[in-house]
Amino acid sequence: MSRMNCWEFFECGREKGGKNEKEFGTCPAADNTDLNGINDGTNGGRACWAIAGTYCRNEIQGTYAQKLGDCLKCDFHTFVRQQQRTAYVRTRQILDVLSGKMTASCVMGEINDKLRDAV
Repeated sequence: MSRMNCWEFFECGREKGGKNEKEFGTCPAADNTDLNGINDGTNGGRACWAIAGTYCRNEIQGTYAQKLGDCLKCDFHTFVRQQQRTAYVRTRQILDVLSGKMTASCVMGEINDKLRDAV
């Protein structure tokens, strides 16, 4: 099940086919298929805080390290954490997927195992 992604929350129009895609290009969060399914999102749409070069506050953001402080205070990040609750995929796990140490399906499997064990 796909939930609201960052480009829908912020209405930036930088998703594929979005109103601002031609002018500004496709957002790296919308383009990142490695993160598809993370936090129940499409591509990197619910993990944007860990993706370099996303568009926020009307400007392109920098690397993960440069933007993390702002992202962790962001309304969308809070929204995702509250919706996902115990199924929230932590930033460290997202970075492991981005670096190729794990796959999104492996991360999701671990979370599902923990949720099943908790019941």
